[in-house]
Amino acid sequence: MPFLELFDETLDINSTENYELCLQVSDDNLTFAILDSIRNKFILIRSFTPDNSRKFIGEQIRETISNDDFLTKKYRKVHLLLPTPKFTLVPSALFDPGKKDEYFIFNHVVTESTTILNNKITDPDSFLLFAVHKPILELIQSFYPSAIPFHHLSPLFHHISHARKTAVENYIHAHIESDFFNMLVFDNNTLQFSNSFTYRNISDILYYILNVLKNLGLKQEETINLSGQVERYDDLFSNLSLYIRNVKFSEPSGNFTFSYVFNDTSLHKYINLFTIAGCE
Repeated sequence: MPFLELFDETLDINSTENYELCLQVSDDNLTFAILDSIRNKFILIRSFTPDNSRKFIGEQIRETISNDDFLTKKYRKVHLLLPTPKFTLVPSALFDPGKKDEYFIFNHVVTESTTILNNKITDPDSFLLFAVHKPILELIQSFYPSAIPFHHLSPLFHHISHARKTAVENYIHAHIESDFFNMLVFDNNTLQFSNSFTYRNISDILYYILNVLKNLGLKQEETINLSGQVERYDDLFSNLSLYIRNVKFSEPSGNFTFSYVFNDTSLHKYINLFTIAGCE
């Protein structure tokens, strides 16, 4: 059963060919949003978690998609988002498509069931390489053969390229997933730091964030931007606020609006899902 469902009364299941589907599939959730491409308005979000707190496996993903009334429809366009902590960035000037696997194994261990994909990033000018489980990718693409897979950092970089224009000096961003988080630091127009960290508890997150700031010589008076699985006044936010003076949530922005049914939703949790529609 979905743990979240919001939809506008204008949603029409017979008009999906005028809609765009933004779909995110990870180990711990399957979430999708529908964008009315005529009005450029998001009119639905629905999210599922695996039964009994287990990780999503292939058969559960297949059943979830097959049994959902909207996921089996045809859309004007399908955007596929695949979060994973395993990624690396290669400057465009150095990138050779034929060597993407070689680049990747410098930083990560891969298995026979792993496939390495890449997204072009404009800011910074680079290619983002990431690893996905090949059987899961093939399963999803059997439903959506035209969907291009994107790593979750692709839309986040897109968002940050616009958001940091208002930053006075540095732009610091932490995006939280269920068992890992990404930290990105820009100094004016230059990416200074980008990495992912696995964690078991809030103390791990605090340690990594504060350690990165210290090693980069950044003061705790800096502003840190948050997105993902964090809520205002939860334990992570409250503890981080003890050490960082300015903690703010990043709201999705782009050439789209939201139905009023999203008014009380923590939009920062789904920033990548909403932003992906403007990245292709």
